[in-house]
Amino acid sequence: MTSHNGNSMRTRLTATALTAGALTALALAALAGPAAVGAAADTPDSTVPVAAAPPLDATTAAKESAVLAAEDRRLSQLRSVVSVAPLHGDAWKSPYRLATASGYTLVLTSRKAAYTVADLLKLAPETFVRQADGSYLLLESIYVDNGAKLNLTAPGGLTLRMASNVNGFVSIVAFGGSLSMVGSVQQPLRITSWDARTAKPDTDPTDGRAYIRAIGGTFTMEHVEASDLGFWSGRTGGISLTGTDRPNTGSTQGPTPYVSVHGKVARKDSKAAQKLQKGKDAAKSTDNLGTSGVDSLPAGAIATPGSQFDVGGLSYVSATISDSTITGDAYGLFVSSANGVQISRTKISGSLVDGLVLYRFATQVVLEKVDSSRNQGDGFVLARAAQEIRISGSTANQNSGNGFTLNGQPLATGPSASGGPVGSYGNNTIANSTANDNGHYGVEVLGGMNINIDNNAIAGNTMGIVVRRDSQKVSLVGNILTAQQREGISIRDGNTGATVSGNIVTGAQTGIYLRDSTAEITGNTVKGAALHAVTLVGKDSGAKVSDNVLSGVGTSAVSSSRSEGSRLVGSNDTIGWHNTTPLLTRMLRLLHPTTLVWIGVFLLIVVAGVKGRRTRRMHTSGSSRDLLAGLPYQDKTPLPQVILGELATPGSESSGRHAAQPAAQVTAEAAARGSDRLEPVG
Repeated sequence: MTSHNGNSMRTRLTATALTAGALTALALAALAGPAAVGAAADTPDSTVPVAAAPPLDATTAAKESAVLAAEDRRLSQLRSVVSVAPLHGDAWKSPYRLATASGYTLVLTSRKAAYTVADLLKLAPETFVRQADGSYLLLESIYVDNGAKLNLTAPGGLTLRMASNVNGFVSIVAFGGSLSMVGSVQQPLRITSWDARTAKPDTDPTDGRAYIRAIGGTFTMEHVEASDLGFWSGRTGGISLTGTDRPNTGSTQGPTPYVSVHGKVARKDSKAAQKLQKGKDAAKSTDNLGTSGVDSLPAGAIATPGSQFDVGGLSYVSATISDSTITGDAYGLFVSSANGVQISRTKISGSLVDGLVLYRFATQVVLEKVDSSRNQGDGFVLARAAQEIRISGSTANQNSGNGFTLNGQPLATGPSASGGPVGSYGNNTIANSTANDNGHYGVEVLGGMNINIDNNAIAGNTMGIVVRRDSQKVSLVGNILTAQQREGISIRDGNTGATVSGNIVTGAQTGIYLRDSTAEITGNTVKGAALHAVTLVGKDSGAKVSDNVLSGVGTSAVSSSRSEGSRLVGSNDTIGWHNTTPLLTRMLRLLHPTTLVWIGVFLLIVVAGVKGRRTRRMHTSGSSRDLLAGLPYQDKTPLPQVILGELATPGSESSGRHAAQPAAQVTAEAAARGSDRLEPVG
C-alpha cells in the first residue's frame, strides 16, 4: 500500500515531464547569463601551475560544509524519489526531470541502449546546449539511475562545460548505473567546471563546484582531460568513485549556502509543471514519491541500490581509468568502497588537497604508471581499510605533503559508535616507483601489516621511508634513497618483524634509524652519512644489524649506546667510515663506572708489580747500605773482618777508641769510610 501524503514534498520536490522543456529556458538564462552561449573554449593545459586553494578560515569552512550538507540532502531526496518512481506508472520508466531547491536534475532511467550526447540534446535541449565553438554547456544535474548507461563521447572529440558559479553548480551522478567518458589520443574528451559570466573555469570551491561521481555501478574514463572540479569532501571532490553508502554529514543541516536562481525558478513554476502532467499514465506530483519520513515499498526483493542505508564496504563500484589527466580538482581522484579498480597512464596534479585517495574499503586496486605530483597535500593516500593495493611504476614528486601515505591502522581499538573492526589492514605494495622533492616524507607507513616497499627511487625529501605506529611485517627491499634531509629509512614506535635489506642510502644525516622496534637490517649500503650510518635507540630487543657496508663521516658508523634489550650488531664493513669524535670525547666515554673499576684494578696490578720489582733489586744489590737497610736485625749484624782485626790489636788507637763504642756505631763508621774497604767476613 502506498501513502498519498505528499503535501510537504510538493513544496520541496516536484516531478516534471520532459515535455515541459520550456521551463528550463528560464533556468538557462538565470544560471548562465548572456555570456553562456558562444563562449570561447579554453583548452585545459596540465602543464600550467594551478592556483593555490583559497585560505581556509572558520567562516569558509562552515560555508563549504553547509554546501556539502545541502548536496547530500539533495541526493537523499533524489534517491528516495527515484527508488519508488517506477511503481507509479510507465511514464516514470522513461527519463524525467526533478526540481529541488538547488535546481533541476535530469533522471536517466534504465534501458538497454546507452544514453549518448544525441539523446541529451533531445531530452534537455535547453540545459544541454551546444556552443558556437562546438563545446557543450550543461546547465542541470544528471542522475544516472540503476541499470541506465550514459556514454559521453562524440566523433571528433567532446568538450563538456559544467555550470558552476556563486549561484550554484551542476553534477553528474551515476547511482548504480554505468558512466562512460571516452575520448581518443588525437581528440581527448575535455570536462571542466564553467562560470559562464567570466567564460572561465570556476577556480573557487568555497561556494561549491561542479563534480562527477559514480555511486556503485561501473565507471570508465579513457583519454579524458578533467580540470577544476569538486569541493570540500572526497565524495564531492572532483571525480569520485564510491560505494552506495549513506551521506556522512550527520545532523549537520545548515542553510543552503547560496541562493540558486535556478532553484527559485523551479519552485516558482511548480504549479505550471503540474498542469503540464496529462495522460492516463502521466506522473502526478500528488503521488508520494519520497518524503522526509518513511517510504512505502512493495514486499519482495529490493532493487539495489535502492536502500538509503547500505553498509559501507558491501556495495562496490568498479572502474577503469587510463590515459587521462586530472588538474586542479579539490581531490584529484577519490575512490572508496571499490573493488577491482584499475588506473593506468594517468596524471594528477594541482589538487587542492590530495592527489589520489584510496579510502575505506577500496580493495584489489591496481595503479600502474600513475603520476600524482604538485598537489597541495599528499600524492597518493591509502587510508585505513584500503587493502590489497598494488602501485607500480608510479610517480609522486613535489607534493606539499608525503609522496605516498599508507595507513593500515584499525578503524577502532575497541567498542565504538561506528562499530568498526579492530583488525589492521594491509597487503599493500609500492614497487618500481618514484618519490622526489616532497615537502614531508617520500613514503610514510602508518600501521598495517604485510606491506612491501620495494625497488623504488626516493630523493630529496625530509625523510625517505618512515614506518611507524605498530606496523607488522613491513619489507623494505632494494630501494635507492638519495639526499634525504634527515634519516634515509626510519622505523620506530612499536614496529615488529620489519625487513630492511639491499637498500642503498646516500647523503642522509643518518642512513637507517631504528627506535623501539625490531628489524633485521642486513645487506644494505650507506654512503655519505653525516652522523651515523645505523642508529639504534630505545627498546630494540631482537634487532639485527649485520653484513652492511657503511661509509661516511661522523661520530660512529653504528650507534647503539642508547639501545636497550638483546640485539645483535654483527660484522659490518666500516672501512670507509671516518670517525670525527674528538680525543677528549673518546676519553670521557671511558669514564663509565665499570670502566673505572677495571682501570683501578689495572693500576693496582701495575703498582704491585713495580713495588715487587724494587724489592727484588734491593735483595740482589751489592751495596752494604742497601744490604744493611734491608735486614730486620741490623744491630745484630756480624762485624766485618777488618773491623774485628782492629778491635783485636791490644794497645792500638783504634782499639782504645772502639773499645768504648757500641758495635752498631763502629759498623756505621766503617761503612762511612767506604764500602770498598770493607771485606765480607770469612
